[in-house]
Amino acid sequence: MAKIKKIFTNFLRLLALAATVVAIVFMVTSHDSAQVLNLTFTVKYSNTPVFKYFVIAEAIAGGYIVISILLSFKSLFWRLLVILDVVTAVLLTSSISAALAIAQVGRKGNTHAGWLPVCEQVPDFCDQVTIALIAGFAAAIIYFVLLLCSLYVVLSPIFVVTP
Repeated sequence: MAKIKKIFTNFLRLLALAATVVAIVFMVTSHDSAQVLNLTFTVKYSNTPVFKYFVIAEAIAGGYIVISILLSFKSLFWRLLVILDVVTAVLLTSSISAALAIAQVGRKGNTHAGWLPVCEQVPDFCDQVTIALIAGFAAAIIYFVLLLCSLYVVLSPIFVVTP
């Protein structure tokens, strides 16, 4: 039974890895340009520090997922993996939260601050960022499910009642 739980958690890790890779690829390749008053403006993810943080956080999480899959077959590392899973889940959550906030300002603007929406001028950029954020959000959700499964695997021997 424990082997099935480990296989399932590794399957969730692979799903989370796929979602982080999709998020990174779509965010890094997002760029567009617009012409306003005979001036050409180019937008790309690297213009926004929050989107850079999103890419870096997703890359760290993806790298950790690969390492954790390799270490998950060693039973000695399960408790350490749970601690690092918590850190990774928090990292993914913070990066998606920050990137969603900036994307919302880009899409809707902020009338109180005088910031105009930019997605009408650069729709390709906004579409790719949206796909990256959906993938990042999926990675965070998958990782929270993975965290719950990992906690169950590690803590289940503690709560077993023996007659």
